[in-house]
Amino acid sequence: MKIKGAVLREVDKPYSFEELELDSPHANEVLVKWLYTGYCHSDLSNLKGRTMMALPLVAGHECAGLVEAVGEGVTQVKKGDHVVGTWMVPCGQCPECRRGLGNICSGNFGPFVSGTMLDGTTRIKDANGEPVLHGNFVSGFSDYTVVPEGGVVPIRKDMPLDWACLLSCCVPTGWGTVTKAANVQPMDRVAIWGLGGVGQNVLRAAKVRGAHPLIAVDLEESRREKALALGASHFICNAKEDPIPQILDLTGGGCDYVFEAAGQVGATEQAWWALRPAGKLMMVGIISQHEPARLPLTFSVFHQKGVIGTLYGSVAVQDEIPKLVEQAMNGELMIDTIIEGYFKFEELNDIAEKMENRQLGGRWICRLD
Repeated sequence: MKIKGAVLREVDKPYSFEELELDSPHANEVLVKWLYTGYCHSDLSNLKGRTMMALPLVAGHECAGLVEAVGEGVTQVKKGDHVVGTWMVPCGQCPECRRGLGNICSGNFGPFVSGTMLDGTTRIKDANGEPVLHGNFVSGFSDYTVVPEGGVVPIRKDMPLDWACLLSCCVPTGWGTVTKAANVQPMDRVAIWGLGGVGQNVLRAAKVRGAHPLIAVDLEESRREKALALGASHFICNAKEDPIPQILDLTGGGCDYVFEAAGQVGATEQAWWALRPAGKLMMVGIISQHEPARLPLTFSVFHQKGVIGTLYGSVAVQDEIPKLVEQAMNGELMIDTIIEGYFKFEELNDIAEKMENRQLGGRWICRLD
């Protein structure tokens, strides 16, 4: 069938909007019509070559839509189901999956970075008959795509699908990092660097967990109002002042947990100094693979500080995304506050440029229908 997709063909070049040919789903695969896809900072990292993926690929990974058809052997979903896409598909058999760490599945990591279905092939071809790869399994910036069965999570039909697409990435990443990877407890002292889509969900989750003080740090003063609305007790613009003396004062010596959600070397290096002894620096944002951070690790011994990398909030997507749906529907996630605006498919390059220039104050979502 003919579909439209935003194709990333070269690093640091605009997305091209192309008519593509999509094969029918094979066994254990699902044909999905995407209706909403959020633009995530990870998409920008791929676009700019800060993280390297196989190209060309149909971009996008934070998506929600409707099941159109299913391949042989599919039992998890059926035609007409409302679904959230997931950009990691646990194999269930590798050592990581057997330890309950399907978010870092090594069994399916090869297809993930290679841009294929689980059998190592693609279902997408361009106008010249050349293969085009699947971005993060789900190719969210396309109107239709084929996804492995494990790459979709069915959700209740009364949830708005524009809200639901955020449950594909920024919500579970933020909430899982706070509640599972860090296991923040009431009155833990917390600071968050970077208030994009993921950082805002880290902030909201930490507020619900009862963290205090709860300090938001961002280069953009314009994000102050939203940070306070989502539950921050304090906001510091680190473009104007060094936040460390304030944080040490507010916390009585440093934070129990600091979350780096900006994906920036400078934020990481700064955040390290906000930790108290035995504090943990939770790495959530994705720093360019070409930029090493300089951390004085001597203090990781003398102060017993830790640096912990997290991916997808350590969530088990099939179990925990439906739970987050319930939290969203009762208003706890404040998704309507996190969503800043909507854009058309053809405006994707403009949104990418605005994110690069830090001109977005929340999540922007593409209406695909």
